[in-house]
Amino acid sequence: MSSLHFVLFFLFFYHFNIVNSSTAFVAPIDRDESTELYTISIFFKSPLQSTDLLLDLGGKFSWIDCTPGLYTSRSHHYIHCGTSLCNSLASLACSNCFRPSGPGCHNNSCGLFPENPVIRDSILAQALIDSLALTTTDGRSTGQLGVVPNFVLSCSDASLLRGLPEGVSGSAGLGRSNFSLPAQVSSVYASPYLFALCLPSSSSTSSGSAFFNTGGPYYFSPGIDLSSHLVYTPLILNPIGFTVITYYRHPSDEYFIGVTSININGNPVEVDNKLLTINDNGFGGTKLSTVTPYTVLETSIYNAFIERFVNESATIGLTVTDPVSPFDVCYPVSEVSSTRLGPAFPTIDFVMHSEDVFWRMFGANSMVRVAGEDEDGDLWCLGFVDGGENPRSSVVIGGHQMEDNLLQFDLVSQRLGFSSSVLVHNTDCASFNFTDDPGL
Repeated sequence: MSSLHFVLFFLFFYHFNIVNSSTAFVAPIDRDESTELYTISIFFKSPLQSTDLLLDLGGKFSWIDCTPGLYTSRSHHYIHCGTSLCNSLASLACSNCFRPSGPGCHNNSCGLFPENPVIRDSILAQALIDSLALTTTDGRSTGQLGVVPNFVLSCSDASLLRGLPEGVSGSAGLGRSNFSLPAQVSSVYASPYLFALCLPSSSSTSSGSAFFNTGGPYYFSPGIDLSSHLVYTPLILNPIGFTVITYYRHPSDEYFIGVTSININGNPVEVDNKLLTINDNGFGGTKLSTVTPYTVLETSIYNAFIERFVNESATIGLTVTDPVSPFDVCYPVSEVSSTRLGPAFPTIDFVMHSEDVFWRMFGANSMVRVAGEDEDGDLWCLGFVDGGENPRSSVVIGGHQMEDNLLQFDLVSQRLGFSSSVLVHNTDCASFNFTDDPGL
């Protein structure tokens, strides 16, 4: 836990409140080196405790380990069957009522299916209500805490923490569901359903940021408002959800965008355009995922992508060497020059609904530095992997490609705002001011 988290934890015992509908919130995001996943820190329970959760961009709702003896809170309660809230949760669960047994369990309580998206596992567990709080912000630094009362989430147990970063207590779902973290914050404060993410690229520097209830400004050192550098493309609804628990004809809570072509150094990659469109069965298209470390491409797209990238790299004098799993294309670090945008490699453009709307990836986001397996030393490897011949999504843009990019999810206007690499503006996602103490 950072020094900021300790300060906020103790200050909460003396001051917290529900703020007004124009209030913006911010929470720190950290990158876990061992799992290559991201965690978000929020305040939960009563009295409030700093709690680290997996950041799951496509998650329907949040869940937390309720192992008896470990979960204590004065403000929590379970949801009875037959209540209007339980009925509204029914669309999220195959069976919204169950009778659990064992220490700390309550009979006749509403149930949900919390999911671990990493190991693709799920259990049936009780739905829960408790207090949550986030740090307010003016877009430049942090302020006091604001409470989100009656926050709905699910219990789980320690078995669902497998494969997640050490120290997390559960998962924060940021998906399109009405019970996701940003949806509930927006509902409580009667504010637009909108949030933004800036994922950090390092595990050793300061935290990245998640903003809620605000379309900006988002100021990063040295005073750069990244909201002024966003380009927008429509968010696309996948009519069929594919999660661990599949709900019949239930739309996906994950976020999709309309990539129409891929260019490398301005030259097109030959792609079957039908693969880039979501069909009636929910297959195809381009998804964003914070629980996928590297961008995954359907096999035919991947092969054409690799071929074009190798050819374009050759034009600037770069020659491939023996790869290191899970990557197929690698280059010796010693032969690659460095720039403020990462290693000097061909640029990759994911083109959206218009030729002049594209997400550009420089070397910092396209390449991954890995240790070589022989005396040649370190390598730069192309951070894209083969997703097979019939994946549910033809393109899954992973966490590495999102790092040091500001992404704004506007569920009111149904659009994604994206900045491409903020390194272009001489800042990064670890440059938001989390150092100020919250106001009293």
